[in-house]
Amino acid sequence: MIKSFFKHYILFFLFCVVQKGVFFLYYYKEFYSQYGFGDFVDVVLHGLPLDAAIAGYLTAIPALLLIASVWWQGKALKYIFKGYYIFCAVLLALIFVGDLALYEHWGFRLDSTPLFYLKSSPKDAFASATFGMIVAGIVDLAVYIAVFLWLSKKFLSQDWLGRPVIHKVRKTVVLVLLAGALFLPIRGGLTVATLNTGKVYYSQDMRLNHAAINPCFSLLESMSRDASFATQYKYLPPDRASELFSTMQDVSIQGNGAAIMGSPEAEAGEDSSGRMQLLKPGKPNIVVVILESFLSKAMGTLGGIEGVAVNMDSLGAQGVLFTNFYANSFRTDRGIVSILSGYPAQPTNSIMKYPRKSQSLPSISKALAQNGYDLQYIYGGDANFTNMRSYLTAMGFENIVSDVDFPLSDKLSKWGAHDDVMFGKIATQLEAGQEKEPFLKVIQTSSSHEPFEVPGFARLEDERLNSIAFADSCLQSFINRYKNTPYWSNTLFVLVPDHAMQYPVDLDVFSSQRYRIPLIFYGEALAVRGVKVDVLGSQIDIAATLLGQLGIPHTEFAFSKDMLEPANPRFGFFTVPDAFGMVTDSGEVVFDNVAKKIYSTSLPDTLALERGKAFLQKLYDDLEKRGNKNLQD
Repeated sequence: MIKSFFKHYILFFLFCVVQKGVFFLYYYKEFYSQYGFGDFVDVVLHGLPLDAAIAGYLTAIPALLLIASVWWQGKALKYIFKGYYIFCAVLLALIFVGDLALYEHWGFRLDSTPLFYLKSSPKDAFASATFGMIVAGIVDLAVYIAVFLWLSKKFLSQDWLGRPVIHKVRKTVVLVLLAGALFLPIRGGLTVATLNTGKVYYSQDMRLNHAAINPCFSLLESMSRDASFATQYKYLPPDRASELFSTMQDVSIQGNGAAIMGSPEAEAGEDSSGRMQLLKPGKPNIVVVILESFLSKAMGTLGGIEGVAVNMDSLGAQGVLFTNFYANSFRTDRGIVSILSGYPAQPTNSIMKYPRKSQSLPSISKALAQNGYDLQYIYGGDANFTNMRSYLTAMGFENIVSDVDFPLSDKLSKWGAHDDVMFGKIATQLEAGQEKEPFLKVIQTSSSHEPFEVPGFARLEDERLNSIAFADSCLQSFINRYKNTPYWSNTLFVLVPDHAMQYPVDLDVFSSQRYRIPLIFYGEALAVRGVKVDVLGSQIDIAATLLGQLGIPHTEFAFSKDMLEPANPRFGFFTVPDAFGMVTDSGEVVFDNVAKKIYSTSLPDTLALERGKAFLQKLYDDLEKRGNKNLQD
């Protein structure tokens, strides 16, 4: 019985692994002819975690049947086993064949999208299939089913059924433990991050990443959080939503005035349009530091608590401090996409969890790479968390430093390496003076995340504020070391949180104060110092603002606006399950999408409410369309 357990798991696992070879060969001529055997081995190795998870799911039922067979060996049990094998054969065949048939047309591995079309219109779903394709599909299904059933008959025979069972209790205990152990491959281990398709992303070539994906896992993951984006948040007629949305876009997109892109040769002060030019001429190195859970309330210079983020206070005073700035959400995965892609967070979803959609987003990193920048992402935690690796890879980051790059002795936090260790690693790298310039380095901190336990630091009694103070001190230590590198004289630091901490803990999540965060530009690349910018903005506006300062077009960032362009609209937008907030100069409004209720701390701006609805509606229109074309389109 115990041997049978392992046979079941191994068969399911190997069947999934072999499927990768079938997929690779099936699309060899179209997509993979330039790759060798070593590339195929990489695909298989990187895809093993998903294969192991599916094998775990499929072995769960046989494990329960094996436990039952210790105490009951009726003839019906043998038929139950056979029935399960037939079910698995048909299910796996449908998934694998469907995936093979659709990939060349859809450009992504199988998810719940085909099921949506089958449910809504079966006729249209098969409209593009020729007679030959249908016949080939049926033949493929028959082959898959026949092969699986033959393997199950040959290797999973229940010839032990009907024999006396000895040591029943012992065998039951062992089988129960083995069944419980299936939790490990299913979840992907014991780390904070649960398994997701992003785990297998390893290459800049999305075709190789796609080849590593197990389509069964992709389908299961998609179904677990599926939503029809096209039907959500339809508050306004399409024309009215488009009209209002256009008034909230950057002037370079609106067409209401000259496209103001900035000039890398502009001097400090204002350009001809009246826009402030912050940077010196040239291409500065850029270091974006994404600060875990920082908030305006931790900075005295922003009217917050004195003595917490004292170094951020100092850096803001020496650089450019944006004083009226908001996070777009409350979670890291949403915040990273808002910062790097200028793409608003969704109330109940995260685009990062949909690799086929997130891979189509624009990003600061893509734009800078096209202008000769070298890219690196540094994080002391698990880069596979919430599909982050797949997103970062699609955004052009080939060099991703994460928890696996730190020795076990350095990973003392629940999230990996603490900020002092993480900053120390990148500082040592920079001090070597071997970096290719210009570069973009994005550094993500983690120590100020719950449980707020920081090593050897107890300056403040409140554990939340103390963790922020610790991260703040680590940041300053890093900058002090950075000043001794050859890159200091030509570097711009962009300091921004991923989201704000809920502080105090009883702060209403519908309060706009929950989302107020600092944004600081700092460094020798600045042409102006000690400047406060009071215009309204949010994380999605960093992309257009930064690229505008660099003289790089940003029209593909439909939701991002240059905060330093006087002709642009002024507002901050944020989302929370299931609500959105819109802050304008004339007031603010928070709208509960479920209760259809308005929350606000000032008199509601009715136009702000309508614009907020239009903004969210257009976001979901865009979300629905993303990833629905081939990668080559």
